[in-house]
Amino acid sequence: MALIMKAKEAAELVYAGITAQVEGWKQRGIPPCIATLLVEGDPASAYYAEAKRKLADRLGIAFQLHAFPAGASEKVLLEQISLLNADANVHGIMLELPLPKGISARTVENAISPAKDIDGVTPANKLAVVTGEDGLYPATPQACIRLLKHYGYSLSGKNVTLVGRGQTVGLPLFHMLQREQATVTVCHSRTPDIASHLQHAEIAFVAVGRPNIVSKEMVHEGLAVIDAGINERADGKITGDAASDIGDIAAAVSPVPGGVGTLTTAVLFENLMKALAAQQREVQPQ
Repeated sequence: MALIMKAKEAAELVYAGITAQVEGWKQRGIPPCIATLLVEGDPASAYYAEAKRKLADRLGIAFQLHAFPAGASEKVLLEQISLLNADANVHGIMLELPLPKGISARTVENAISPAKDIDGVTPANKLAVVTGEDGLYPATPQACIRLLKHYGYSLSGKNVTLVGRGQTVGLPLFHMLQREQATVTVCHSRTPDIASHLQHAEIAFVAVGRPNIVSKEMVHEGLAVIDAGINERADGKITGDAASDIGDIAAAVSPVPGGVGTLTTAVLFENLMKALAAQQREVQPQ
């Protein structure tokens, strides 16, 4: 039976570190603050925004929710982002997706200051992922690697198969895995036989957004699988990209829910701490 790589313990370790940092910043008279923009109309987006607010409260972090009616214009969002970029008391900015038709998510995301872009969506931070320079990296790819390491796995020298090359998870994860000294094979929609690549892998990351893209028949008993997929079933339950029974064969699997997504939220707030520290270094006199 596979090792189930749950993320709760790893996330709690991250939260403990964040709580200590938050207290330190408050003692210096700098209360950490995160701002989230939400265009109303999507229940899932509203749920995630509320979940972030509750977590911010738990961590002692100030939380601003800027909610806009479903008919809000792109111009209004851009104006609000401009105000938040200029507000020294706001240290991180997030945009809840999806946005209504007529509003370009890329345009709005690109308007966020890279220094406050705690979700790693701006061009400057995407480039930093590629080059390895300092920046705010996307939370989900970071969580994938952190969860694996939490369970004692090393990536150096390992044969890794990455299923998915999307802008949000797969592509940045590829670059991060390269810097971990892994040998990475990337599979995608044009890959004719994903199973053959998984058979030669020691570790697999799955991030496609398609349930059951990896089945039990495709894995082997020496494989550890990190599933970054989030899919809603017809009954409303959440499932990953890998079939639920791959644990019958694989050595280790991350659950969905309770795996990568759980740790992603923790890393997001860790990015806020990183952003705040960088912002304060910039304002210090030379």
